[in-house]
Amino acid sequence: MDNSRTDLPNEAHARLRIVDPAANVRRIFSSARDKRTFLYCLSLLLDMLSLVAGYLVALELRDEQWLVTGGQSIIYIALPIFVMFEIAREAQDVETLSNRLTGIQRALSALGATAIVIIGMGFLFKSEEISRLGLAVTFGAAAIFIILSKTFLDFLVKKTMGDAVVATILILDGLPARAEPHAAVVDVAADGLWPDLDRPDMIDALSHLIAPFDRVIVACKFDHRPAWSTFLKGHDVGGEILLDRDLLHGAVAIGQYDDHDTIILSRGPLNLMNRIQKRSLDLVVSVFALIILSPLFLVVALAIRLDSPGPILFRQLRVGQGNRQFRIFKFRSMHAESSDAAGSQSTGRADLRITRVGRVIRRTSIDELPQLLNVIRGDMSMVGPRPHALGSTAGDELFWHASRQYWLRHALKPGITGLAQIRGYRGATERVEDLARRVRCDLEYLSDWSLWTDILILLKTVRVVIHKNAY
Repeated sequence: MDNSRTDLPNEAHARLRIVDPAANVRRIFSSARDKRTFLYCLSLLLDMLSLVAGYLVALELRDEQWLVTGGQSIIYIALPIFVMFEIAREAQDVETLSNRLTGIQRALSALGATAIVIIGMGFLFKSEEISRLGLAVTFGAAAIFIILSKTFLDFLVKKTMGDAVVATILILDGLPARAEPHAAVVDVAADGLWPDLDRPDMIDALSHLIAPFDRVIVACKFDHRPAWSTFLKGHDVGGEILLDRDLLHGAVAIGQYDDHDTIILSRGPLNLMNRIQKRSLDLVVSVFALIILSPLFLVVALAIRLDSPGPILFRQLRVGQGNRQFRIFKFRSMHAESSDAAGSQSTGRADLRITRVGRVIRRTSIDELPQLLNVIRGDMSMVGPRPHALGSTAGDELFWHASRQYWLRHALKPGITGLAQIRGYRGATERVEDLARRVRCDLEYLSDWSLWTDILILLKTVRVVIHKNAY
C-alpha cells in the first residue's frame, strides 16, 4: 500500500521544524485560554469579595439586625443575585479583560441591579427595620472596592498576558499580509504546507499549529480558500480568511435575499439606542447654548449689520450625513458681494474678503455659533466630522479626488466640532496631507464612537475655540 498520501515525508518533517521557530511565540500564547479562564474566575471572586467587604464595612456602622430582609442577612441574598447579574452582563469576558473601564461599567451595573432587587425585596417583605444607611454603605463601599479590584486585575492582565488577551496567528499561504502587533506569523507556503483534504498528516500538522490560538487569520491564494474554509470550520478557534483588497469592497458580513447570498457592506455606525443618546445630547447642549448665548447673538448680529451691508447669516451648501447636502448657517464674516457660495477658494490670513467684524468672529469661532440651529433642525450634531463645501480643495484637488476614503466620513451627522478639530487640524487644506489627517481622525471617531467620547470632545473644544489656524 502506498503511504505517500498519508504520512509526511522526511523533508516535510524537516519543514515542520522550520515552522517551529514560531514555537517561541506559540509558547507565549499556548496557555492564553487557561490564563483567561483563571482571570475570569479571579475577576468574579474579586467582585464577590468586594460586595462582602462592603457589607463588612456597613456592619461597622450598623448591627447585623439592621441588615436583614425576609429573615435573612442581605449578604446571603445579594451574593447569588449579584453573580447572576454579573453573568447576564458578561462582566467576565475578553472585552472586560482588554478594557478596564468596560469591566468597571459592567460590574457596577450588576451591583446596581442587585441593590434594586434587595430594596424591592425589603418593600415586598415589609422589612421596615432594614437600615437605609446600611444599604447605602454596603453597595457604595462595594462599588469602591470593585473599582480598586478592577485596577488590580488590569495590572495582573498586563503582567500575565501583555497586550495579547486574544491569541492570534496569521498564516501566510501565498498571499502577502502584514501582521498586527502581538500576532504570531507562520509562512506555511514557504514550507509546502496547506490543508490538503487528501492528506490527514498535513491536516494534523496544521491543527497542532493553530491549537493554542483563539483567532486564526489565513492569507491564502484563491484556489486554496475552499480547503482552508473546510479546515477552519472543523476547529474550535475563530477562523477567518483574508481576502484580496477590494474583492468584496469592504464587506462586513454575508447576508441572504431570496435564494441568493448577499454581501453586507455596512450596518450603519450606530444602533437605535446610540442614536437616541446622541440626539438627546445634541438637543440638550444646543438648546441650553442658544439660551445662554442669545445676548451674544444679538450683539454680533448688530455688529455685522453696522459693519457692512448684507445679510447677517451666511448660508452655504455642505455635504452632510449619508453624503446628502444641506444648508449650513454661519454669521457672515465676508463682504456680501465677495462671499464664496461654492467654497472653492480657501480663506487666507490676509484675505481681503473678510470684514473687520468677520476677522474677530472667525478668530474666536463665534461665526460658527448659528450652526446650533442646524443641530436643532437635525442637519448636524454637536460632535462629528466637520461638513465641507462642495468646492473645497486639498492643494489643487477636490476633496473626494484627494482622498478615496472621503465619502466614508459621512456615515454620521457632521458636527460643530470633532476629533480632528481638538487635535488642531483646522484652517486651510493647502496640501493633500492636510485633508488625509482630518479624514483619518473622522474615521477613527466613527469606528470608536461613544457618548462619553462626544462629551470629552465637547469639553476639549473649549481649549481650541481660539486657534492659530482660525482665520
